[in-house]
Amino acid sequence: MARWLAIAANAGRVLAGLLIVVGALYLADDFSIRYGVPAARQAFGTVQVNKFVAVPLKSGKTEFVPGGSENRICVNSPFPHLGYDPCWYLERHKDRRQNL
Repeated sequence: MARWLAIAANAGRVLAGLLIVVGALYLADDFSIRYGVPAARQAFGTVQVNKFVAVPLKSGKTEFVPGGSENRICVNSPFPHLGYDPCWYLERHKDRRQNL
C-alpha cells in the first residue's frame, strides 16, 4: 500500500513540474509576441483560409456552399496569443465551416 502512495506522490510532482514548465514557456512566448523579442522575428503572419457555408437540407443531409476565401492574421508561435490562432494551426486547418 505504501508503495502505491509513493508512486502517486511522485506522479503528482511530475505533473506539477510539467505544468510549471508549460506555463513558463507560454509566458516567455507571450512576452516575445507582445514586446517583439527578438526584433528580427516576425510576430504575425497571414494564411489564406477557405470558407464554406453548411446548409442543412430537408432530407437530413448537409450541402456545403463555397463562401470564398479570406486572409486571416495568425501568430508565429506554438501557442495562441492576443486572440489569434497560431500559423501552424491555420496552415493545417485551411477550411472553415459556418453553420446556418
